[in-house]
Amino acid sequence: MRISDVLRGKGTDVVTIPGSASVADLVALLRDKGIGAVVVVDEADSERIAGIVSERDVVRRLADRADGLMELPVSEVMTADVHTCGQGDELNEVAVKMTDRRIRHLPVVEEGRLNSIVSIGDVVKARLGELQAERDALEGYISS
Repeated sequence: MRISDVLRGKGTDVVTIPGSASVADLVALLRDKGIGAVVVVDEADSERIAGIVSERDVVRRLADRADGLMELPVSEVMTADVHTCGQGDELNEVAVKMTDRRIRHLPVVEEGRLNSIVSIGDVVKARLGELQAERDALEGYISS
């Protein structure tokens, strides 16, 4: 199974925010959308990734500096070194990358442009679907 198969089921919507937005705007966006991370996009090109920011980034920054945190720009809280994947990447390889690097959200990039995002939950759900299909096939083979 490839990432494109996961995206076919979940869609390609991705929530983004500019780096100049405030952490208060970010927190409201995370709450309103019910998500755990947002891709930070280049101010001049909304399909180019500048970073990624998650609830975890906000909490870590909160522990270091609570005063004025909500007024800071997202660019000061985000992770700038963003790991990505492509639609053609194998699901198992992406799962290993996410696990090894302790990443819960991975932007999907095609030809240098932001295409979508996958979460560890998306990966686990797809993998469970694969395992169920294998189980069903084996049970069908055994009973025939």
